[in-house]
Amino acid sequence: MYLEHWQLREKPFENTADPRFLFRSGAHEEALNRLLYAVREKKGAAMLSGVFGCGKTLMAETLKMELSSGGRYKTAFIFNPLLSNVEILREIVFQLGVRDHLPKEKTELLHVLGDLLLQNANDGKNTVVIIDEAHVIDERIIFEELRLLLNFQKQNMFLLTLLLIGQPELKEKVNQIKQLQQRIAVSYYLDRLNPEETRQYISHRVRTAGQNDPIFTPEAVQLVTEHSGGIPRRINHLCDLALMAGFGKGARTIDKDIVQDIAKDLEL
Repeated sequence: MYLEHWQLREKPFENTADPRFLFRSGAHEEALNRLLYAVREKKGAAMLSGVFGCGKTLMAETLKMELSSGGRYKTAFIFNPLLSNVEILREIVFQLGVRDHLPKEKTELLHVLGDLLLQNANDGKNTVVIIDEAHVIDERIIFEELRLLLNFQKQNMFLLTLLLIGQPELKEKVNQIKQLQQRIAVSYYLDRLNPEETRQYISHRVRTAGQNDPIFTPEAVQLVTEHSGGIPRRINHLCDLALMAGFGKGARTIDKDIVQDIAKDLEL
């Protein structure tokens, strides 16, 4: 509704995992580089954790996009890991390309998966399994099943790289399983944005959406920072509603009063 008013091509603050809108703060760049290092160097497992709404899923989608170019990687992306240990194996095999006559028995699934991984390696392709929202996994057997995937090896080389992504409790759960913890070769914690990064984040999203002129006043940005706590998901929510409210008022910029009204409505 407000795009024409603000001279935008698209909404800048949608809470969707669109890699075009990734703001590469120092921490986000470091996180992405560590995950890419784990994949490219064929490490067994890596873990990215962080506060809710800090952009972990967006990081995962960006990583998947980067791995999709060149045809060197085969990727399975599990975005809902609330599955049984057999179901999660079936989903991995499915996403790696076996769509017909998918086995139901665990033993057969492991045979098919082993053949897939070996075939990928022989074809010069690396296999990557990304488990998003991994913190919701409560059953130890699921983590054990994922850990045992790292037993697929060839000449001391892992046939897949496992990436676990989730909220801070993921690290606690992994640390309780020493055999899995010891397999995590790369780990990073993604935190909230600081005030300067929040300012740059808002500017980046607006520019990506097609508007080079600033829409939010410095005072408005400061209030967004305070009320959002530097969490991108909250920043997006506040800014999107502010753009809608500003459009309704016929405003030419988003000032602190508009942001304050939105924050009150959201009880922030």
